[in-house]
Amino acid sequence: MDNLDLKTLTDELIDVFISAGERSIKLRNEGLKKEIKSDNTPVTNGDIEVNNILTDKIKNITPKIPIVSEESSSNKKNIEMDNFWLIDPIDGTSDYISNKDEFTLNAALIINRKPELGIIYAPAKKRLFYSYGFGFSYETTNKKVIKLNCEKKTKKDEVKAVSYSQNLKPEIAELHKKFGVTNHVKMKSSLKFCVIASSEFDLYVAEPRASEWDIAAGHAILKNAGGIITDFNGKEIIYGKKDFKNPSLILKRSKQL
Repeated sequence: MDNLDLKTLTDELIDVFISAGERSIKLRNEGLKKEIKSDNTPVTNGDIEVNNILTDKIKNITPKIPIVSEESSSNKKNIEMDNFWLIDPIDGTSDYISNKDEFTLNAALIINRKPELGIIYAPAKKRLFYSYGFGFSYETTNKKVIKLNCEKKTKKDEVKAVSYSQNLKPEIAELHKKFGVTNHVKMKSSLKFCVIASSEFDLYVAEPRASEWDIAAGHAILKNAGGIITDFNGKEIIYGKKDFKNPSLILKRSKQL
């Protein structure tokens, strides 16, 4: 697939993401129905309905490309795929349930086991991020389209990090020290990737946790904006691993923070 193909796919999905996001807010306002999954994480009727909206559209526009979604059992045992979609219909379900605003809708197209197209929508913030190739990462907010290029916007002597928890584990605190982090802010959803791509923050580091569908769309957006994504050993992140589990992560706005 070339850039034109990926741009066309992205354009076809943007309106669906916005309408699905609006639907997620409406369902929350009406009162969500919550269940606890076998992995002890919550799922709501909002997660399921958004999943159905996104997967139906993706099946329609790319019927031959398999889909792996957090909220579906389809293709989760298949580790022979090189090209496939990864979907997390609502990342940050706990925040979604708690009426907070950082939850996101996510989809990524994996090509040759690497994320090349990514869309993330934070409906409560009305921030839409998307990418369809290197040099083509954007944010749309308030009807303005902003190109993302990871240029430094924090102060010269400042390195701002996002973190999964306000209380850092020793290994994470050590990496913050290594990279010269001056302050950090807790952020749970895939919005972490987006705020680094937009240069609001400089760094995120995490031990192995979560799953590939949590990070794939953000990976595409940040990578294509010029950011750097590796594991703790500096190795590239490849997708379609057994059980779709993540390795450790380091997200950097650029080599020089």
